[in-house]
Amino acid sequence: MIDFTGKVVLVTGGGAGIGRATATAFADLGASVVALEVDPARSQELRTGLGDKGLVITGDATAAADVSALADVIGSRYGRLDALVNNVGHFVTRPTPFERLTEEQIDDIYRLNLKHIFVVSRVMLPLLRAAAGGASITNVSSIEGFRGIPQFAVYGAFKAAVTGFTMSLALELGPEGIRVNAVAPETTDSAQVPLDRMIHPSQRHNIPRWIPLGRFGTPQDIAGCVLFLASPLAAWVSGTVVHADGGALAAAGWYRDDRGVWTNMPVINGNSATPAETSG
Repeated sequence: MIDFTGKVVLVTGGGAGIGRATATAFADLGASVVALEVDPARSQELRTGLGDKGLVITGDATAAADVSALADVIGSRYGRLDALVNNVGHFVTRPTPFERLTEEQIDDIYRLNLKHIFVVSRVMLPLLRAAAGGASITNVSSIEGFRGIPQFAVYGAFKAAVTGFTMSLALELGPEGIRVNAVAPETTDSAQVPLDRMIHPSQRHNIPRWIPLGRFGTPQDIAGCVLFLASPLAAWVSGTVVHADGGALAAAGWYRDDRGVWTNMPVINGNSATPAETSG
């Protein structure tokens, strides 16, 4: 069992989905959890759920003033930070061809998927250094940073950039004993991606064939990877990405048809592809 007793952990976007599951899991394992959540209602729900195990602050991870104020609170109360989880992220737009995106939309996609990682990590570095070695940063990214995603080109670009930043910062901070890693989930059932509303009931029987492990992810699946990377079990892991995707990236477009046959072609002449039709 991993034990975070005595450790101080900050989770941004902690009010729902992956963030809430992560904050709750850290608290259950003994950590003093600080969560930053922009939505007041979600903040209150998390505050109630964590009780005296956590400190929930309503604020915007993309706003430098809010993040600086949060750092002051953490510094005065705890004096250090053992683990930072940069969890905020969102598609922002509906599927939109690149040329139709406005400058404002691009700025929003950047702010919610990359800029906040820069803002929070930089402000929290003195507190991470105060942990005197063994501190960690985990950035929650996406599988879309490792494959193309049509009509979300800018989102995919910023998710890819998270990997580059993670690797480079890991080199910079490694000599100080601070590890930096990322987790890249495939579709995870959450408030932002409500699969029960997104997938038509007539197609839900296909879910076990769309992902090699037979299902989409849960927030708890991703939280487990985050906890591992923040724990002593990952003491020699830095500058890498954990792919929490049920095998989806390895499949690279392959899935099983109605007969359980692996194919990379949905239909041929109105019928599922045969094994011979999928080879070569």
